[in-house]
Amino acid sequence: MIKSSSMQSRSRSYSTTVLKDTFRRWGARVGLIWLIFLVCIAVFAPFIANSHPILVSHQGQLYSPLMSHLSFADIGILAAFFVSILIFKVRLKIHYKFLIVISFSFFSALIFSVFSTPPALVVYEQYREREVKAEYDWVIDAPIPYSPKDYLRDEGDTSFQSPLTGEARTHFFGTEENGADVLSRMVHASRIALAIGFIATGIAMLLGIILGGLMGFFSGIIDLIGMRLVEIFEAIPTLFLLLTFIAFFGRSLYIMMIIIGLTSWPGYARYIRAEFLRLRQQDFVQAAIASGLPLWSVLFRHMLPNGIAPVLVAASFGVASAILAEATLSFLGLGLVDDPSWGQMLNQAVRSSTFNWWMAVFPGGAIFLTVFAYNLVGEAMRDAIDPYLEKNG
Repeated sequence: MIKSSSMQSRSRSYSTTVLKDTFRRWGARVGLIWLIFLVCIAVFAPFIANSHPILVSHQGQLYSPLMSHLSFADIGILAAFFVSILIFKVRLKIHYKFLIVISFSFFSALIFSVFSTPPALVVYEQYREREVKAEYDWVIDAPIPYSPKDYLRDEGDTSFQSPLTGEARTHFFGTEENGADVLSRMVHASRIALAIGFIATGIAMLLGIILGGLMGFFSGIIDLIGMRLVEIFEAIPTLFLLLTFIAFFGRSLYIMMIIIGLTSWPGYARYIRAEFLRLRQQDFVQAAIASGLPLWSVLFRHMLPNGIAPVLVAASFGVASAILAEATLSFLGLGLVDDPSWGQMLNQAVRSSTFNWWMAVFPGGAIFLTVFAYNLVGEAMRDAIDPYLEKNG
């Protein structure tokens, strides 16, 4: 029994060992709890904050206005979440799991969009008006009965309203300059923050791992050319490049993701290059080469699992940096136009003639907690990797 246990521990990759050591620390656990909570909020945002009722009974007939207004992205996100949970414990390579999640999410959203198309014109107040007129037998509303773009036109002239001061309706986090509920916009803005963090960092990691792996494995002229390319990209100021592209091509979340990803890969490339330079002389790598395995197998099946741990540390800080970059642009008034964003709400706190404290405290707190959570996880990973920094979790 002891022998099989020791063989199992030896067979585990270095990155798996580092992850287990990381989440033994209380800081990483606290950060992970907040991030899991944020992911759940983002995934179920349409069911948490929506002006469309979840379920309505009208003259004995049941129907769901919320389900009929779900978008292609909403269904894709829900499908990806549930499939990821189902195959989490399945023994498959990580890239196979990734392909399964992406494929199932896309086809689920495609099938749903064929049979259910959201209406082009959305009238948020129609359900409130019918409910007031007692046209419904009964209604089940979302916990926050306001959509992020519901500006409450049926209430007349709406603008900033501090938390818990409304007479007819209660807004726990107040309203913004157009009358929309701040808590609803914060819930849906979590999708923007997580999307730009994960996708931009994913692009940077993919480029960094491929280019850094080639530089570290071959060295020589390939390493020399690659390092000059790294230095060129490191000299590009990301914020000014974002401002330039926004000026020419308009405000787009996809442009932000791509630019942040394309300018952030050199750091990951440096880490992978250093690890591959160390690993390429190891016996198991030389044995894989001597066995005639293809290059991709040597690099990504044998070397990468044992050299990716420092990249995971950098990725945790990279996601936080991407979120801050988007928040900075939105705070400067150069972010997304109509979609909710934490940085955009911070901008509204100081843009009017008076300081609206709730527009600064709640979005600013969300940005702080999210960035702090990623930093906690990153610090714990760094301590797990470096034996000189190891702490008692």
